[in-house]
Amino acid sequence: MTSAIIIIFCSLLLVAYLFDLSFSRTKIPSVILLLLLGWIMKQVALFSEIQLPDFTRALTVSGSIGLLLIVLEGSLELELNKSKISLIKKSFIGALFSMFALAFLLAFIFNYTGNYSFKDCLANAIPFCVVSSAIAIPSVKNLRLFDKEFIIYESSLSDILSVLFFNFMVQNNTIGISSFANFGVQILIIILVSFIATIGLSYLLNKIEHHIKFVPIILLVTLIYEISVMFNLPSLIFIMMFGLFLGNLNELKRFKWIEFFRPNELHVEAQKFKGLT
Repeated sequence: MTSAIIIIFCSLLLVAYLFDLSFSRTKIPSVILLLLLGWIMKQVALFSEIQLPDFTRALTVSGSIGLLLIVLEGSLELELNKSKISLIKKSFIGALFSMFALAFLLAFIFNYTGNYSFKDCLANAIPFCVVSSAIAIPSVKNLRLFDKEFIIYESSLSDILSVLFFNFMVQNNTIGISSFANFGVQILIIILVSFIATIGLSYLLNKIEHHIKFVPIILLVTLIYEISVMFNLPSLIFIMMFGLFLGNLNELKRFKWIEFFRPNELHVEAQKFKGLT
């Protein structure tokens, strides 16, 4: 049984790699092919009367880590300078407007057809309105730079904004001034945590001389992310801030405090870290 699981696991990872390589020719995102493969395997198992174990917990864990790494990889590739302000504004407005418009439209339909409260309908509509970075970011490798950056920004922001919006709707029984005040406090806390964690992790990335140095950094990133989730904080903000900091060291050299991190050496380590991610 153990050998069979290992063989299937390795085979699926190799197939996923082949799907990724095929994207340049087929233009079909590897995630779509993997979803199709998963559905086909489920049908084969049902037809063959093979009893599959409950993958719910395993998928929840791997899905969380996968989303973390996808957003981190995307943010590491983004340039953050004055020339990108217009792009960031457009992607933010695009992510926010499309999510709100579709969420309220679906909530109205759910409310009209199901006679549930509008608040419950809106909370259930939000997950359908996300421009998922899990599908969007791996699908833009061969696009021109502007389109690639726009999609990475928009999908990452869509993930963050949807989590913020969903948590806001679920955690507050009534919507009022106090709920918006608590929401603002959560944003300030995660920004503070993100700033401190980013500084600390960047320092460690540059100072650790052990031959195993990137795995502990990824573990610490995952740990901070999950602790933030436990406290209902928008933890994807931390992931994006950390990735943007490491990916834009050249833009930060004009600030004197960045010399503390030895930006030239840190840039080399950041590139290696990006490759591992």
